[in-house]
Amino acid sequence: MTPVPALGLCFTPDMAPGSLVRLAQSIEAAGLDELWVWEDCFKESGVASAAVALASTVRIRVGIGLMPTPLRNVALTAMEVATLAGAFPGRLMPGIGHGVQEWMGQVGARARSPLGLLEEYATALRALLAGETVTTDGAYVHLDGVRLDWPPEVVPPLFIGGTGPKSVRLAAGLGDGYLAPCAWSDAQVADVSEQVTAVRGPGHPFVYSEIAATGPGARERVDAELPRYGGEAGRQIGTAGDEDVFVDAVRRLAGLGVDHLVIQPTKDEPDLDGLVAFVGRVRTRLHEG
Repeated sequence: MTPVPALGLCFTPDMAPGSLVRLAQSIEAAGLDELWVWEDCFKESGVASAAVALASTVRIRVGIGLMPTPLRNVALTAMEVATLAGAFPGRLMPGIGHGVQEWMGQVGARARSPLGLLEEYATALRALLAGETVTTDGAYVHLDGVRLDWPPEVVPPLFIGGTGPKSVRLAAGLGDGYLAPCAWSDAQVADVSEQVTAVRGPGHPFVYSEIAATGPGARERVDAELPRYGGEAGRQIGTAGDEDVFVDAVRRLAGLGVDHLVIQPTKDEPDLDGLVAFVGRVRTRLHEG
């Protein structure tokens, strides 16, 4: 039988910073496993959001999906991750990627080779978090005898995201887990899951965000949301319906290789607290068999 995936909810950039504490605490109270925060330009900081969520809760894991590598010096990212991992051991799941190139261009940080930067960055970040002294002079990452004073005793797993065959291969090869986007069809999820497995073998952590809604007009709301993320309405992408529909969807996606499933509310979600409680009940049913 396919294991039940870790089930969580994401704090999207459509949500105001002032709503984060309540959401994080609601997710924990509902018995969910994880909260994932984003770092879209030019909205909320992923690191600051993760810090708020971790400090507001005691149990749930908090993922950052994802920090664009061109925006930060890798030493700073290592310091930020190490600080949070040291303060909240075992609860942080940092994620990195090459970012949206248009946004990187807006801030003057667009790399000529996004994948080259990502490879250098991930390699250096992993070494720094492991407590190593790092000296490197690559095309993008330049460090001279850099070592963290406070490397984390519990090194957090590093998730890496990217789409397209080359990005998927690199992300799967370098990371402790793969970060997928949202608004994919089942066929897309299965295809990329197979690509990740081809690189790392079975069981490599796979995170996927599912746009979802329940209640009146749920399918219409999900379909209206999909084009914002490159998805196509009318193809039954995303999950819309009652608890039975959600239970079936979680099991189906788990069967395709997803082992961290992040429920992504629509921008117009009318009852976020209600949705969190609803997903909590779905999780309970899944674990009851």
